[in-house]
Amino acid sequence: MLSPLRIGSKIFDWKDCPYFFGVLNITPDSFSDGGRFFNLKDAVLRAKELIEEGADIIDIGGESTRPFSDPITEEEELKRVIPVVKVVCEEFPGAIVSVDTYKSKVAEEALKAGASMINDISAGTFDPNMVDVVKDFGCPYVIMHIKGTPKNMQENPIYQDVVKEVREFLVRRIEFLVDKGVSVEKIIIDPGLGFGKTFEHNLEILKNLEEFYTLERPLLLGHSRKSFVGKIVNRENPLAREGGTVGFSVWAYLKRVHFLRVHRVDLNKDAVIMFKFLREHLGG
Repeated sequence: MLSPLRIGSKIFDWKDCPYFFGVLNITPDSFSDGGRFFNLKDAVLRAKELIEEGADIIDIGGESTRPFSDPITEEEELKRVIPVVKVVCEEFPGAIVSVDTYKSKVAEEALKAGASMINDISAGTFDPNMVDVVKDFGCPYVIMHIKGTPKNMQENPIYQDVVKEVREFLVRRIEFLVDKGVSVEKIIIDPGLGFGKTFEHNLEILKNLEEFYTLERPLLLGHSRKSFVGKIVNRENPLAREGGTVGFSVWAYLKRVHFLRVHRVDLNKDAVIMFKFLREHLGG
């Protein structure tokens, strides 16, 4: 059984899963909302909206990691992210801020600016200094599996056994981090849906989520508006995939997923709350 986890001012005791990360992209080119919150004023306004929508955590990212995207410099990412983190933490002192980055300097400056945790798509493999930052700050740390880099991850991902390989990667990273002094209690795992995986690979992972629960760490899934959702509901435009995203979130509640990362917290959270209520009071 998982122990409660403190993130910022809140203790997550796993009684109200799933908890929701609200996505805040400070980018001109993210796949579904690039450019919408690229300036400071719009970003802070969106953070306020996410809080009002019921986000448990605001996940701020300054670099698009969509398929075939190019990386940006550390300097550019710092320029995009840190001012937003500072203002959000100042204006909404009760908010829990996560920063979506694989760069250790960005993580360090974000944590100094008031962020409470780091969400790293590379699990520390893109920047070896990340482990020291996470250890020194003692912050919660999301480690995700990715095959390749955002630039090439979807070219032709091949696995012999995707569930086994992703699980083994996460096991190795947990062992590495703990060996380096990171508390295992601070680690959250993410199998990385869509990050170097085909439609079939994603379904195989979802069909076998119990394999990841055996790692005894909180599980995060990022499914919001992704292409595999679009394929199922036949929606090419990412913004038209909200209904499919909500349907997935209800299913994830049934599968006891701990965290979901979504763009529209209100729609997803309300759907889960309604489903929970009807199930508890009417059965089924």
